[in-house]
Amino acid sequence: MEHASAPRVTVWNEYRHEKAFPAVAALYPRGIHEAIAAALRSAAGLEVGTATLDEPEHGLSAAVLESTDVLVWWGHMAHSEVSDEIVAKVRRRVLEGMGLIVLHSAHKSKIFKSLMGDTCSLRWREATDKERLWNVCPSHPISAGIGEYFELPIEEMYGEPFGIPTPDELIFISWFTGGEVFRSGATWRRGHGKIFYFRPGHETYPTFHEPTVQRIILNAVLWAAPSVRIPDVSPNVAPLEPLPADRDEASRFHVNSR
Repeated sequence: MEHASAPRVTVWNEYRHEKAFPAVAALYPRGIHEAIAAALRSAAGLEVGTATLDEPEHGLSAAVLESTDVLVWWGHMAHSEVSDEIVAKVRRRVLEGMGLIVLHSAHKSKIFKSLMGDTCSLRWREATDKERLWNVCPSHPISAGIGEYFELPIEEMYGEPFGIPTPDELIFISWFTGGEVFRSGATWRRGHGKIFYFRPGHETYPTFHEPTVQRIILNAVLWAAPSVRIPDVSPNVAPLEPLPADRDEASRFHVNSR
């Protein structure tokens, strides 16, 4: 199945911090998912929906996943509450071709760890660090329109070592005021699907209102949109060419042809 020219996007979020912490609600009164979705909707032609943890099936029913070309995922405080059954369904869709954009603390989400096959652990510090993100792959579609670097005046620090498999492509590297560095934008292919991890986005900072961050997420969605959908099946197929009538004849053919 080929996707339409404008991919269909679902933005998933726990939607817990905004309900529990007034400071987060003040930054994201309609939720982090709606802040991201609103920025994506401003791009001409995109179909953008949202889903949250406490909805039935976490908002990711078979119908929603069936109609999603790219899934954007933000999570932090409730990774363990995500159903293993839903994770398996999302993973299957990625392997079939659905794109997956993993944001900030979703590095520890079940779906990201499942697809990476690694710990996805890191060092962190929530303080007053400035983050400078270096664009180390300026020719990549995800970094289109992004300069040599950009800065976020305050963000949570993530530091190496980062427990991920070697990325297929490294797009951004972060430096923090405290001296740490981090592989903050990286891609992988799993099955027929494309995955992009993007580091910024701590809930107590207005990161998802930053135009450059919004541009990168949009670029990533367009990059990750599938060109095919190939179900993960193991069919028993008929041969294209005639075969010997039975195994004995096949064995004789191999012996006599040596």
